[in-house]
Amino acid sequence: MKVVIFCGGLGVRMGEETKRIPKPMITIGGKPILWHIMDYYASWGHTEFILCLGYKGEVIKEYFLSYNEALFNDFVLEHDGRGSTVELLSPERPKWRITFADTGISTTIGGRLKAVRSYVGEETEFLATYGDALTDVRLPQLIETFHASGRTAIFLSVRPEIYSHLVTHDDDGVVLTVEEMRHSEVRINGGFFVFKHEIFDFIEPGDDLVDAPFSRLMERRELVAYPYEGFFGPMDTIKDRQRLEGLYEAGAAPWLRSESHDAIDRRR
Repeated sequence: MKVVIFCGGLGVRMGEETKRIPKPMITIGGKPILWHIMDYYASWGHTEFILCLGYKGEVIKEYFLSYNEALFNDFVLEHDGRGSTVELLSPERPKWRITFADTGISTTIGGRLKAVRSYVGEETEFLATYGDALTDVRLPQLIETFHASGRTAIFLSVRPEIYSHLVTHDDDGVVLTVEEMRHSEVRINGGFFVFKHEIFDFIEPGDDLVDAPFSRLMERRELVAYPYEGFFGPMDTIKDRQRLEGLYEAGAAPWLRSESHDAIDRRR
């Protein structure tokens, strides 16, 4: 399946760094979170990506145009006086095919998706996600649940991030309970989607994605949630980024699947 990734947001809550680069280019373990997201999908065999660019999209283009895998691997360099050749010693990674689509600076998520409809082509179904969150959900199971439902769309339903608290109070404002959101029954959209091509028919000009289009889907019972209790790591704030970086540095990053990652990490 093709994978659409929304990369155009401003990321204002990430502080000074997003004045220089777009949020998906903020690094975890030396590589942009966007790279980690793409690597996650590629580890399940989905290697064709459509990047919906917006704010500072040229930074994302420049990164991939100058990307050199040798910088992150052991390699052998042979030089014969006329030129050099590089042989990577790590297991060969799958090839990625990436479409870079400028979808506007202030375009809504629904608008960005509509803008790449021609690049999705006539695919009967495709994957989509935001450029600022990671998970370890077993993607084939999400897709199988989607197929079994027969619906138009499915999304990952997760607990809110660990720093949020749910507060209840009476009419006078007297607090009754303060509870960590992850221990409550509240669930949120985790932002990992599978869509049928018909999703485009539910999006009108100016729509976001989870507002009007999802309401239309719900009216027709065409939207399914996939409850997930495993790892979900958003990067909405600096504290979120620190948490993800800490997991990576500790060798406990749940979103990394391939054995080659372990070997690379041990050499860092």
